[in-house]
Amino acid sequence: MSAPGPRRRGSGGTVSAPVTRRTLGADDFVLLVEAAVPDLDLAGWLAGRRAELLADLDRHAAVFFRGFDVHSADDFGRAAREIGPELLGYLERAAPRHEVADKVFTSTEFNAAQWIPLHHEMSYSHNWPTHLFFYCAQPATGDGGATPLAAERVITPLIPAEVRERFGRDGVRYVRNYGPHLDLPWQEAFQTTDRAEVEAYCAASATEFTWLGSDGLRTVARRQATATHPRTGETVWFNHAHLFHVSNMPPEVAGALLREYGPEGLPRNAYHGDGEPIADEVVTGIRELYRRHALSVPWRRGDVLVVDNFLATHGREPFTGDRQILVAMSDLYVNRSVL
Repeated sequence: MSAPGPRRRGSGGTVSAPVTRRTLGADDFVLLVEAAVPDLDLAGWLAGRRAELLADLDRHAAVFFRGFDVHSADDFGRAAREIGPELLGYLERAAPRHEVADKVFTSTEFNAAQWIPLHHEMSYSHNWPTHLFFYCAQPATGDGGATPLAAERVITPLIPAEVRERFGRDGVRYVRNYGPHLDLPWQEAFQTTDRAEVEAYCAASATEFTWLGSDGLRTVARRQATATHPRTGETVWFNHAHLFHVSNMPPEVAGALLREYGPEGLPRNAYHGDGEPIADEVVTGIRELYRRHALSVPWRRGDVLVVDNFLATHGREPFTGDRQILVAMSDLYVNRSVL
């Protein structure tokens, strides 16, 4: 980014508003931009710099803003809109969230004692956000709680060639079961109580659906295993197989669910696109690759992280105490090839 210009502060005076820039991690895939003066408004500083930030994301994959004047969900939303003017809603959800400001959501509300494996946001779907924004309203008051990142430019070449070939040829088949006692209710996932709206969404997204019992829903969809970046042209590993696969559950939980519901009745599971099971060691190996090459930057209150959803994966470390990370998304990408 170019050097910032002056910023007005107080009763009409101006001050220079410099920032410092340095890269983090062995692969320099995270750019850290720190405010070098107090009270520097992030949204104001970002105004007019969208093209420069996109160039930084193309080069690095993630940009971390620290020390700026960001004190609320609304401040965060204003800053995010300087990069992605039209923030996105969140349909076909995989986890519960709450909207705390206009198109600003809580991060995944999942057991604090467990890891959330690194993943691309909504890579199980036919559409997904290109850019993700994270805001630290409250770092963990105990231990842990960082949002680890991994560079897909590093990970994709490390996946065995035979795995990449099979997945690239057949894609991934996702089976999800929604209901009051399994995973999310369909009303939460699709943000509606109207079955006709769900059926229309499924029809438009090439998703098979079956209503089960009085309030259950099963969906089956074949999706991509890789995706091509819309600006850089790079093809990267891009799917949720390692996250949705039954092997990602604690063994005792998976065993109980399999006995009760069978493989097709699990809350979520992933198969090869031709319907064949994916071997546990394949997806376990991918999860381990992401963990081994992850970079974690401990959160500070007011931090804002911008992630290119194609070029980087994100996750969550376990934590203790209270923690609040907010999320926004922008620039919807639609994969027409699976429709």
